Order: sequence, then C-alpha cells, then structure tokens
Amino acid sequence: MSTVVPFRRPQPTRSRVASDAAAVAGDLLDVLDRLEGLVERAAAMDRPAIEVERSVQHLLDAIGAVERASDTIGEGGGPESA
Repeated sequence: MSTVVPFRRPQPTRSRVASDAAAVAGDLLDVLDRLEGLVERAAAMDRPAIEVERSVQHLLDAIGAVERASDTIGEGGGPESA
C-alpha cells in the first residue's frame, strides 16, 4: 500500500491570479520598506568601516533583487501567456 499522495495544483482562475499577484506585490513593497530601513540602520552601526560597507552593499543588492521581482510580477506573465 502506498502512502504517496499526488500533488495537483489547481488551475488558477484569472481573478485569482490577479489577486495573488497583487498580494505578492504588496508584500514586496513592505519588504522594500523594511530593507530601506535596515540600510539606514546598518550604515549607522558602530562597526569597522569594511563591515558596514559590505552590510550596506548586501542590503542594497537585496533591494535590487526585490525590485526585479516586483517588476517581473508587474509585467504580467500569468498562465495564459505561457
């Protein structure tokens, strides 16, 4: 007897896709706000300069990645465009 349960992803409806995209886009904006706050806090740390610079650069890289993800969601690319 097998205990494997097949995973089937339900076909998303157009309204659900738009709703999911809007929710993720909103969450990404929240992440951007938090990362920008972290950049400010990291820049003000009383740590060796190289550590501060690297920390800030990594956070700026993360901001860039989140912005690219947000741009990708904004481009559409739902199931009907695949």
